[in-house]
Amino acid sequence: MPDDPLARAHELDRDDPIAGFRDRFMHADEETVYFDGNSLGRLPHATRDRLRTAVDEEWGAGLVRGWSRWIELARQAGDVLATGVLGVDPGEVVLADSTSVNLYKLAAAALDARPGRRAIVVESDNFPTDLYVLQGLAAARGLDLRVVPVGIDDGLTVADLDGVLDDDVALLCASHIAYRSGARTDLRAITARAHDAGALTLWDLSHAAGSVPTPLREAGADLAVGCTYKYLNGGPGAPAFLYVRAGLQAELRQPIWGWFGQRDQFAMGSSYEPVDGIERFVVGTPPVLGGYAALEGARITAEAGMAAIAAKGAALTGFALDLTDAWLAGHGFAVATPRDPARRGAHVTLHHPRAWQVTQALLAAAVVPDFRTPDRLRIGLAPLYTRFVDVYEGFARLRRIMETRAYSSFPAERSRVT
Repeated sequence: MPDDPLARAHELDRDDPIAGFRDRFMHADEETVYFDGNSLGRLPHATRDRLRTAVDEEWGAGLVRGWSRWIELARQAGDVLATGVLGVDPGEVVLADSTSVNLYKLAAAALDARPGRRAIVVESDNFPTDLYVLQGLAAARGLDLRVVPVGIDDGLTVADLDGVLDDDVALLCASHIAYRSGARTDLRAITARAHDAGALTLWDLSHAAGSVPTPLREAGADLAVGCTYKYLNGGPGAPAFLYVRAGLQAELRQPIWGWFGQRDQFAMGSSYEPVDGIERFVVGTPPVLGGYAALEGARITAEAGMAAIAAKGAALTGFALDLTDAWLAGHGFAVATPRDPARRGAHVTLHHPRAWQVTQALLAAAVVPDFRTPDRLRIGLAPLYTRFVDVYEGFARLRRIMETRAYSSFPAERSRVT
């Protein structure tokens, strides 16, 4: 930690090659320090303008004629995500449904593609919706769900799979970035281990897409899902995306047969025949306004470039860890996030026994983080718009809260939304 961390913050901001992207987002209140871009990204100005055009001109004036352009939106957004964010080929990603629904579709299709295999592998601290979806599939099909115990601050490692993968495993599902701690999983090594056992892999990229490179192509990963409202800034409830490796698409048939996945859908045929390519994993009418928002968010990310975004994310989280060590360790905080920048995403998680009260105190001090059980304070540092001076200011307010014990006046009982 430098003698003058504020001067260091200004220096880092001055040298930041993507600093200008901050001006592309709405900042309604400059007093607020926003540390929750890992849950909901800021509103891009381009998205607000695009939605106004879509509402006033395409829907308001054009009415149903807008479908001549809307019909390709899911694939258009998917191609931007593929080439500009995920590092894969056009035609391997499409915008569709929610992350949970996409996970169900791809998991079910993968299980059907491995007949005779009776087991699914998942890490114990995967995101809850992933666990629930797989629990439901296992229960409905009478399969063995092998839940691999992992430390909640560690994420899944290759060593955790020793003795777990065998020729009865059809599918391994894991998160690239652990939602709770920000630990980054070795996607390549784990994919290789699963493939050695003949299993397919399904990756949840929700906390990775737009924050770190996702080596799907290099790993030969089979399937992936992710949301667009975190680091991709698609807005609350924006549609999710799914990835299917090109060589696998013809082999898979997803379980929800809808007319947007049908070959020649406007022939209105009575029997389902899936279209060739990634669109076979789409179901019903796509959400146009949400689709435009996801597209604009993906475009900004692609323009900045994932290499620059990831480099800044590593620097932001590193600066946050330096401030934690200098200012907060004496107040009972422990770092739950890996110290190695190659092993973490773009959020830092701090453990404290009064973390829920601290979270509320921060909100009262115009700092917006979030809380995750048990006793974890999450600090999301979205590289496109978070400055190093924001990190300084947010941690300075946190230090004052701890020094004055201001958190003690807030209730210990959690509210529904954390």
